[in-house]
Amino acid sequence: MSGPHAHGAGDGLVVHRHGPLHSLPASAKLLALLGFVLVVVGTPVPGRLAAAGWLPFAAYGVLLLIVVALAQLPPALVARRSLVETPFLLFAALMPFVVPGSRVQLGPLELSEPGLVGGLGVAIKATLGVVAAVVLAATTPARDLLLGLERLRLPAALVAIASFMVRYATVVTGDAARMRVARESRGYTGGRAGHLAAVAAGAGTLFVRSYERGERVALAMASRGYTGRMPRLDELRGGAESMALAGPMAGAGPMAGAAHGVLARRSPRHAAALCAVLPGAAAMVLVAARMMGL
Repeated sequence: MSGPHAHGAGDGLVVHRHGPLHSLPASAKLLALLGFVLVVVGTPVPGRLAAAGWLPFAAYGVLLLIVVALAQLPPALVARRSLVETPFLLFAALMPFVVPGSRVQLGPLELSEPGLVGGLGVAIKATLGVVAAVVLAATTPARDLLLGLERLRLPAALVAIASFMVRYATVVTGDAARMRVARESRGYTGGRAGHLAAVAAGAGTLFVRSYERGERVALAMASRGYTGRMPRLDELRGGAESMALAGPMAGAGPMAGAAHGVLARRSPRHAAALCAVLPGAAAMVLVAARMMGL
């Protein structure tokens, strides 16, 4: 294909570098992201602000900083793309004011300690998950992500839907932009009500055009023998060894979470230290093995 729905559609988020993370197969990175997010979400938030239970989250943050450095991503870019979590942060900021419980004095404000703990937990977990997703999007083209999902045995129908969404999102947004330029080039100067009416009419026209394009594409694909799965022009990178490399990264978090649950009752300090060591050690093993060509 040519045009906006060509091979590289949907790759605007990718930061092209030659680092170790860029060369990892998408399926391995997806597994690592899933394992990391599950561990972050499953790590219990301590009941008080001054508690050793926050140390695992500090370890996760250090691990993410190492991954960002290995991906050679500018910190400003990661911070800018992480602004998508702003609604979650606003929700977390309201919790100290609305959650009942014991009060603590923070400057001129008297805040709820359970609200502070809960809000801090929401903010930390949301930030860790969003930054991990930003790193994945910046190091993996959209097409590779779709092939990785297919390799992980995601249902073919879901992969096909995601594939068409990625391919034609730029086509639809391009149509909308051209319609806006055409409207403005004809000297449209309607007020607020007129603008809303024009936007509604344009949205209807855009829907009809997109629906008709979808029908034409479906007929063209059927005439070319489409069977529900897009043909691959290139081989999937990575094999069993790549999955083995992703295993420590995806499995270190669950091991740390389990160790935290077992040891926290006996020695919170030792449990927190174990949670801090395991993910970082797994990341180092993964990157070192990859750089050695294993």
